Amino acid sequence: MRLDRFVCKSTEFTRAEATQKINVGDVCVNGDTVTNEAVQVHESNTVMLDGLRLKAREFRYILMHKPANTICSNVDEFYPSVFNYLDIKNTSELHVVGRLDADTTGLILITDDGRWSFNITVPSKKCQKIYRVELSYEIADGVEAKFKNGLKLQGEEHLTQPASLKIIGSKEVLLTITEGKFHQIKRMMAAVGNRVVSLHREAIGGVSLDVGLGQWRYLTRDEIQSFSK
Repeated sequence: MRLDRFVCKSTEFTRAEATQKINVGDVCVNGDTVTNEAVQVHESNTVMLDGLRLKAREFRYILMHKPANTICSNVDEFYPSVFNYLDIKNTSELHVVGRLDADTTGLILITDDGRWSFNITVPSKKCQKIYRVELSYEIADGVEAKFKNGLKLQGEEHLTQPASLKIIGSKEVLLTITEGKFHQIKRMMAAVGNRVVSLHREAIGGVSLDVGLGQWRYLTRDEIQSFSK
């Protein structure tokens, strides 16, 4: 991780305070003074601040049930941030893994471990995300095959990756995808002549939503490790 982030994760300094300490030469990495806050360091490196060795805090892995009209940002904007629901310290170090739109509800994962979140979001890992989708119109015949074969989205050169569509009602489906394109599900439904009324994420990989609206919990060790395979 970046040196300024490592200092923040090892102290109570803000990013600006950590950067200042680095820039004035108060931080050493493996015995050498480093004044560039963007230098990459590893947990195994010896990082010293004012003569004391720094040790980064343990990574955190959180599951949350995102309410509607909230945003997956660290700060409030037009809508309030989901981080308002977390009663823990140093939330500025955290990020949402695969953001949901403001009007979308359901499962989000939150962490400060960038390498871990990469395994969930990178398309080559094919991590499955399951969504419950309510639609404006009844599902047309043959739509399941179109999702399985890939859809051509407006503005995209390539077809979407194969997706699984399960019809559970005349205007309701469960959709499993492995990508995370901009407004992907809304665009996929538009490509087959339909429109999303509501969207709710129920699962990511082998982790399913099991807490109430606005509630959260830490992931278990097995859940954490399931995304590292």
